[in-house]
Amino acid sequence: MFEFVTDREIYLKLICREIPKARRFLWLATSDLKDLYVDRHGKMVPFLELLSRLCGKRVELRILHAKNPGPRFWRDYKRYPALDEGLEMMLCPRVHLKSAIIDGEVVYTGSANLTGAGVGAKSPDRRNFESGLITDEPVIVEQVMEQFDAIWRGSHCKTCQRKEYCAEYEDILNTQSAL
Repeated sequence: MFEFVTDREIYLKLICREIPKARRFLWLATSDLKDLYVDRHGKMVPFLELLSRLCGKRVELRILHAKNPGPRFWRDYKRYPALDEGLEMMLCPRVHLKSAIIDGEVVYTGSANLTGAGVGAKSPDRRNFESGLITDEPVIVEQVMEQFDAIWRGSHCKTCQRKEYCAEYEDILNTQSAL
């Protein structure tokens, strides 16, 4: 499978079709992380509800992001206690990639952030113009996974020259999730 997806197709194919199929792990990378809402049986619910359901199925969840989500995100986060145990988040101010890795078998890589205007169910008049690829091609899956995992492992930290911001962000992140 190799699909070029744009705009609403990203939502339909990635958020509605592929992500809910995760069985072992889901790794998400985004520079901007907001209170994304998605359609669930005709009702708009936080994307975090979907992630919470995956936590309940013991799916390993990781989100790599560049800045602290706002208060609306944290308000929604608190509604799903399973996330405290099953969702790992890492802030890195240099993250600008947008990707989703599902079970090491399918990846999305493209321009869309985890926001309503990026991958959400917003109307065509309120969406960003986005594009990306969804594929199960092993070489591409491996390359996207390695990029994500290298950042997650801190492979770039020694030479980053922005490390002082990470501690500040981690303090903010820990404060918000503890509220």
